[in-house]
Amino acid sequence: MRRLGSMPPPGARAAAPLTERSRLIAFDFDTPVDRRGTASVKWDRYGNRDVIPLWVADMDFRSPPEVIEALAARAAHGVFGYTHAPGALVETVIAKLRADHDWRVEPEWIVWLPGLVAGINVSCRATGEPGDDVVTTVPVYPPFLTAPAQSGRRLVTVPMRERHGRSTLDIEGIARALGGRASLFILCNPHNPAGRVFTREELDAFLDACRAHGAAVCSDEIHCGLVLDPDARHIPLAALDPDFAARTITLMAPSKTYNVPGLGCSFAVIPGEGLRRRFLAAKDGIVPDVNAFGYEAALAAYRHGEPWRSALLEYLRGNRDLIERRIAAMPPLAMAHVEATYLAWIDARGAAVPDPCAFFEAAGVGLGDGRHFGAPGFVRLNFGCPRALLEEALDRMARALAGRS
Repeated sequence: MRRLGSMPPPGARAAAPLTERSRLIAFDFDTPVDRRGTASVKWDRYGNRDVIPLWVADMDFRSPPEVIEALAARAAHGVFGYTHAPGALVETVIAKLRADHDWRVEPEWIVWLPGLVAGINVSCRATGEPGDDVVTTVPVYPPFLTAPAQSGRRLVTVPMRERHGRSTLDIEGIARALGGRASLFILCNPHNPAGRVFTREELDAFLDACRAHGAAVCSDEIHCGLVLDPDARHIPLAALDPDFAARTITLMAPSKTYNVPGLGCSFAVIPGEGLRRRFLAAKDGIVPDVNAFGYEAALAAYRHGEPWRSALLEYLRGNRDLIERRIAAMPPLAMAHVEATYLAWIDARGAAVPDPCAFFEAAGVGLGDGRHFGAPGFVRLNFGCPRALLEEALDRMARALAGRS
């Protein structure tokens, strides 16, 4: 296998005022950034082994230049005391939710969090009682599967259905699961790892099931800025029904879209006053505040990052199309079309290997293990990386499959 070699950082960019920056820069997603020696969870996982890390969901791209400049300016201030959310950030988030999703949010509905996983765990504690059921689908983002037990609740899973090559919600199965002692459903939309953007019809049917059984919903919508298909539209669940919105906790963040997950800034939108009060009480004394750099990055990303995001989406579409073509040419692997996210969900059950994740790791490609998502035999591939690196990873996977005895 070819060694990855040294990957130089992008070349220096010409200085320009923030108001002009988006017009002057041709964003570069092809030039690799060397992340070794930066305490990167993603890149340190395999040590010095020749393994391309495509497992955890952070991208190998530099964040928008305005975010980098905002962080540098905040660091230059030199005082890093306790910090609350800037008023400008709250106003910007409200304006963006209305512009992007036609969702009208009040300032008091927003609760700031240092990460989405904390929000999932707090949501379990804030709804129902110990011993209640928490329902979700599988496959799904692994913290969905661990949070209920950590909160003294019982996990109930409903497998997603495959229809015409797409993963869909099993509404009948969800209704049955909610018919027990369920106080909460944790939804993921856009879906990680299936890459779906659920339609209005799917969400309406899901809401009907939740209404019938009185369950609250924690809706993880952290990938809503990464919709790749032009004809797909993200719809916040809480925006569909003002009455049901009082039973919803919507989790969002700039972290995935603008590649700032290490800065720890997320937020929950909780329209219901009673549910919001319980959420705040459940997090009190356990969940720390967001740090100053997280707030600064979020404000810069939401205010100035749209040109960068548009260029990113175009690049990710190219990577998505590449991986879909290549996987289609690698029987017995299969994958569904990725409507959103930068995550490919690959079915390796037909490959006749007992552990697909270990098999591809031995071939030099580090993938997410489907067992952690509740789906043994699958692997998840993060294609948020330079195209040449993705090509090399796919070449390695193809050679490994061709070389099976």
